[in-house]
Amino acid sequence: MDRALSILAAFSPNDRSLTLTQIAERTGLYKSTVLRLIESLARAHYLVRITDGSYQIGPKPLQLGAIFQRQFHTSEHVPPVLRELVAQLGESASYYVPAQNGRICLHRVDAPRMIRDAVREGDWRPLENGAAGTIILAFRGTPGDRLDRVRREFWAASLGNEVDPELAAVSVPVFAASGEIAGALSISGPRYRLEELGTRSFVPALLAAARRLSASFGADTSVYPAQEDAR
Repeated sequence: MDRALSILAAFSPNDRSLTLTQIAERTGLYKSTVLRLIESLARAHYLVRITDGSYQIGPKPLQLGAIFQRQFHTSEHVPPVLRELVAQLGESASYYVPAQNGRICLHRVDAPRMIRDAVREGDWRPLENGAAGTIILAFRGTPGDRLDRVRREFWAASLGNEVDPELAAVSVPVFAASGEIAGALSISGPRYRLEELGTRSFVPALLAAARRLSASFGADTSVYPAQEDAR
């Protein structure tokens, strides 16, 4: 089973098809083993052989993907990650999604502190305001030097905003199976607390959490920077 799955995992989004030799090289399996497994995968419609003799992903994974999408609910995946971030970082955590030409807080876990920012699930904010909005704009491909930096570094911070100049936030992207941005994962709190620790200090934990969420959404997590680069 593991070897058959390694054959499917050998295909990347940029591959139109793969030859037997290419699959063997990527999996480290003998060609005879690859051929035997390919035949089994083809019978079950996980792979198809095209006219030039190479192989493509078949229709079965698409059918399974459709089932996954119907069964998938962010409420089963996001809140546990937010709770972990709150416990680890000591600040409130939120998950924003693009909506209505802005962003909506879809999930929120408050930090157990007397002083914290007041964000509720369902709150709407413009994309031009705050770290989460910056992340969504950047990974939608909106042009701009500042957004180019965000795309390179995979995080954004906001120190004060139109709602409250004393608030601060740090945000990172979460991706969908399509490779498009699914939402923005954020921690937020009083500006003085986040500035005291340094906004960059929150980035490694946020990126690790976003990587886990993206994986649960079916996304390719290799797009994220290496963990040592995020420190």
